[in-house]
Amino acid sequence: MQEIKPLMILVAGPYRSGTNDIPELIEANVKAMTDTALELYRMGHMPVLGEWFALPLIEAAGSKAVGDAIFNEIFHPIAVQLIDHCDAVLRIGGPSSGADEMVNTGKAKGKIIYMHQSEIVNLKQQ
Repeated sequence: MQEIKPLMILVAGPYRSGTNDIPELIEANVKAMTDTALELYRMGHMPVLGEWFALPLIEAAGSKAVGDAIFNEIFHPIAVQLIDHCDAVLRIGGPSSGADEMVNTGKAKGKIIYMHQSEIVNLKQQ
């Protein structure tokens, strides 16, 4: 029997999509991704969000607003780079061109693509 190893999984969901850049709605999107990441962690995997890497760098670089040149320089590109270090991408939430880009990039890089958390093996129940 093949041993199933923990996976590093990028959680890809809407960030700005459908929010009109209203901070509380963006926060709700990040919370949904973070809550999913916690569930994956509790299943025995290593979850990551591009936001965890991008947002501190965006702030340090002096971004003044969501979607400004500094934000755009870092936000999606860092998540695309992060996929190189991941085993899989989990797509959550509603419409999002950015999250769809992460899925398409993951596919192109030969990563496992999950469209539902239920597809992921819970290592804690093995």
